Amino acid sequence: MDPLDKLSREKLIFYLTVPLSSIIIFSNLFIIIGIACNRQLHNTPNYFFLSLLVADLCTGITLPFIPRMTLDQQLDFKHCLVMYIFPNFLFLSFLFNLVMVHYERYLCIVSPLHHSQFWVHRCFPLALLTVWLPPLLYASLPAFGWNNWVEPNAYKSSDSNKTFLRSTASRNSSKEDEVCSYKQVFPKAFIFLEVCGLVLPAMLSIVAMMGRVLWITRKQLQNICKLHRAVDRLQQQQPSDHEQQLNLRYAKCVAAVSLTFLVCWVPYIMYQLMSVTALQTGVSLQSSSLYIIMSCTGIGSMAVIPLILGLANKQYTEPISRLMLKLRNRWRGGQNN
Repeated sequence: MDPLDKLSREKLIFYLTVPLSSIIIFSNLFIIIGIACNRQLHNTPNYFFLSLLVADLCTGITLPFIPRMTLDQQLDFKHCLVMYIFPNFLFLSFLFNLVMVHYERYLCIVSPLHHSQFWVHRCFPLALLTVWLPPLLYASLPAFGWNNWVEPNAYKSSDSNKTFLRSTASRNSSKEDEVCSYKQVFPKAFIFLEVCGLVLPAMLSIVAMMGRVLWITRKQLQNICKLHRAVDRLQQQQPSDHEQQLNLRYAKCVAAVSLTFLVCWVPYIMYQLMSVTALQTGVSLQSSSLYIIMSCTGIGSMAVIPLILGLANKQYTEPISRLMLKLRNRWRGGQNN
């Protein structure tokens, strides 16, 4: 790639990811402090959500480096592995934590009286281990040999003088000739397995659990409306507006879930489709501006999901809101004095 072209790509990544990364980092810290300061939130469901916030915080820190994985760098083998394995591990752990949070809340809704008896609550350390250890093991597979890395000085000769001269020249080459690329760290089989075996099932499971929760909510809403109608008939009263309010609240819930899916999931799905299509067809999209924009917005929108879940809960934001209110009152009192 032309150095000027590469510099323009890096500037584009910087301008797209740094503001989004800053919002993700400070918002996660805001919610984490709120949970830590409220002792009533120190329970198993909120511990899972706290683990998700930590993973999201790490994803926000590494967000400016994830789109750079598509650009070639002059790095040796060890630094190249760290550059690619560490962000991949953090993103997979974030995805696993997101699935675990949805699964735990799904159990609370499906079995509200017996959810504490499930293994997620009884074996909390094991459940927490399952969302951090498997991503670490899978992301570390390239470090254990599943990679396409070829050392510049790895050419050896045993049968021809020409090959021996080529080997001698390669030994004298400097480490600057080692080009670090995602193609050398991640084989195609590794990428296909991660997308089709980890990412896609995780997304489908989250969508399935959300759909199941909405269906259960709709059934419960219909039962409540039937009870209200029966009470109104016995008391010979006109139908109240409570049923209409419940239907309106359910419609708002469905609209919020749909909007969240469109804003947070659709960009990432489009980014994954572009990546898989490029791998299958052999077309190089990694250096294009459109691919960089889709990678930044896709991964960034995924990282916004825990912030939506956290900021929508007033219990998480109440301690910080009180602190900010006290500081504002003191500042206004100082101005008045």
